[in-house]
Amino acid sequence: MKKHVSVATLLLVLASCSSGSKTTETVTSPNGKLVTEIGVNKNNRAWYLVKKEGKVVIDTSAMGIIRKDAAFFENLKLVSATDNGKITDSYKMLQGKKTDITYTADQKVIHLENDKGEKMDVIFNVSDNGVAFRYAFPEASDDVKHITEEKTSFNFIKDAKAWLQPLSEAKTGWEHTNPSYEEYYQMGVPVDTKSPIGQGWVFPALVNEGDTWLAVTETGLGSNYCASHLDYNKELGALKIVFPQDAERFAKDAALYPESKTPWETPWRTIAIGSLNEVAESTLGTDLADKAVTDDTAFVHPGISSWSWAILKDNSVNYETTKQFIDYAQKMHWPYCLIDADWHKRIGIDKIKELVAYGKERNVKLILWYNSAGSWNTVPYGPKDKFLTAESREKEFKWLHDIGIAGVKIDFFGGDGQSMIAYYHEILKSALKHQILVNFHGATLPRGWQRTYPNLMTMESIKGFEFISFEQKVADESPSHMALLPFTRNLYDPMDFTPMALDKIPNINRRTTSAFELALPTLFLSGIQHLAEIPEGMAKMPDYVQEYLKDIPVAWDETKLLAGYPGKDVVMARRKGETWFITGVNGENKVKDVTIDLSFISKEGFMITDGNSQLFEKTTVKPAKMTVKLKPYGGFVMKF
Repeated sequence: MKKHVSVATLLLVLASCSSGSKTTETVTSPNGKLVTEIGVNKNNRAWYLVKKEGKVVIDTSAMGIIRKDAAFFENLKLVSATDNGKITDSYKMLQGKKTDITYTADQKVIHLENDKGEKMDVIFNVSDNGVAFRYAFPEASDDVKHITEEKTSFNFIKDAKAWLQPLSEAKTGWEHTNPSYEEYYQMGVPVDTKSPIGQGWVFPALVNEGDTWLAVTETGLGSNYCASHLDYNKELGALKIVFPQDAERFAKDAALYPESKTPWETPWRTIAIGSLNEVAESTLGTDLADKAVTDDTAFVHPGISSWSWAILKDNSVNYETTKQFIDYAQKMHWPYCLIDADWHKRIGIDKIKELVAYGKERNVKLILWYNSAGSWNTVPYGPKDKFLTAESREKEFKWLHDIGIAGVKIDFFGGDGQSMIAYYHEILKSALKHQILVNFHGATLPRGWQRTYPNLMTMESIKGFEFISFEQKVADESPSHMALLPFTRNLYDPMDFTPMALDKIPNINRRTTSAFELALPTLFLSGIQHLAEIPEGMAKMPDYVQEYLKDIPVAWDETKLLAGYPGKDVVMARRKGETWFITGVNGENKVKDVTIDLSFISKEGFMITDGNSQLFEKTTVKPAKMTVKLKPYGGFVMKF
């Protein structure tokens, strides 16, 4: 039987054998199934390659950094390697797919030098279900170093298929608010596909190679680096790390690309690798995020929020309507109510204080909307510019805390440049100091910040419900889009999709069934889940649907993928304490039988699904292997 060997791998072997010194290192996962090879080829360029159970899943791929003062791409020498052996990190998450998490990996530090003797390390972690690496400059210097390009690439095998979201062009869109990670994914396309917008692809990128799935993203993004994305590079023949567009910065002359004194470490480049189940259940995005900056988290309470603007829009931001939505939250046992844009004009500060008191009597806390913007967009809504300076941030967050506001929703950021990333960090630090919860909208991807800053509850970074409410075309495409998100955007990070319209969306013909919509609050992960349905719509629902929605968690102890395929369907099991929630949606316009095995559950429960002669149907369910019939664009929930 002939064994296929890629041309790139063959060249790698020949190049490595051409030198008398050791030019390769390996790192193996604790279970022995993943092996990463690292080396320097005959052209003196660094590379890595990943194998799963002996089969190449990422072929020879480039590594390297270009700084203004030094290059670490060509003319490199592998000096030595430090084997740190097995490393372990146990931590708790206040939100997300799992509470108690232990990350274990084998770690090796590769020590490289350029032709001038300047040093760069590459730290590799290989766990049972993933590979991660980051660059480090170990030599201390008080001079600020500037990175102009990162050469990291991901060379997936031939015929690999990818699920990729295009990056929008900076300063385009409504009131110049792009990029905000709000485009539709291209599904199952070749990895060398050109982005239709021409700016590459955002993280996470999902890739399929036969039975193996891979999810690529970054985490551990500090204030001294820009956020990056991917684009196909013809010269390297692979997807490559790309830095932001010129306009993506805090101010005209503010930092765009990474700059810092040394020692200096870059963000982690992470690749979850395994079956679709293993990738969907992975926590790699938080495993390598920077550790929590505080353990003083008594004020952090994940939960559901009522929200008038989703369906009723601008005119709903008034005193009387807000009182109704506070009452609604109280009735539904939800802890929060969000008041949207222009509250300072439409309601006023004195009335906001009255609403805080009104909510306190009903155990409902308020969240207020803000416009982040400086010069990077022209959005007219306010309050605006309250967080641009350290002094104004401190003043505003202190005032919010003093009057009893629980959190803020800050909207319309200006991209991924280093200065803009630093702005996110400064907001989160200041809000944390004053015990204010944070939701970023019109924003970048969280990249694990919810671990670092426990007060970060969620971020939008998705084409969510508001787009469905704006345009019929978006509503038409939404079922498959939503069936993809647990595998991509919502894989690691909280996502404020603002789901669930059970009744009607004004001027829109909703394509999904009501049971599909009912499934979304437990399918999507968000530290605060802002639900779109309004009191009038909820009143039309059966009592058992309303009772179900009064007692659903948004932070989970355990998660299992039971069935699914990205963009087609998904069935997820999530556990809180001793209670299991099973949630499933059909992203396709056809009847579908989905087989799931619930034998891991010991209790009898119930299922709510689409009815035949009525909106919903509720039945008793015994946990076992079963087949659930889903209507076109239909869904179901179970609770045990």
